[in-house]
Amino acid sequence: MKSHSLARRERLIRQRDFEATYRGRRSVRDERLVLCFRANSLTHSRLGSSVSGRWGNSVQRNKFRRYCREAFRLHKAGLPKGFDIIIIPRKGIEMTLEELSASLLRLAAKVGVS
Repeated sequence: MKSHSLARRERLIRQRDFEATYRGRRSVRDERLVLCFRANSLTHSRLGSSVSGRWGNSVQRNKFRRYCREAFRLHKAGLPKGFDIIIIPRKGIEMTLEELSASLLRLAAKVGVS
């Protein structure tokens, strides 16, 4: 049976991967999200999220992270391949999974063009 989870290889986990993505920082943004990205040498994209401690309480931050992983998992076929992507929420913006997904797809289209 096929797993519907986000595989470990599809996530940014190591601090050095986050730092490398921030160092080679290219970003796109809209009213809800900021996407930092850099090309990787892999055949798939990897996702990370960065949520400041000042953004809501811990329940809201963890909910945002879960939404990011779910949006990425649901739409990874439509996202550009070979990128490390970090999702950062804009200050004070709450969003549903559908809003986050729409924003992610819109910004990812810009990444593919960049």
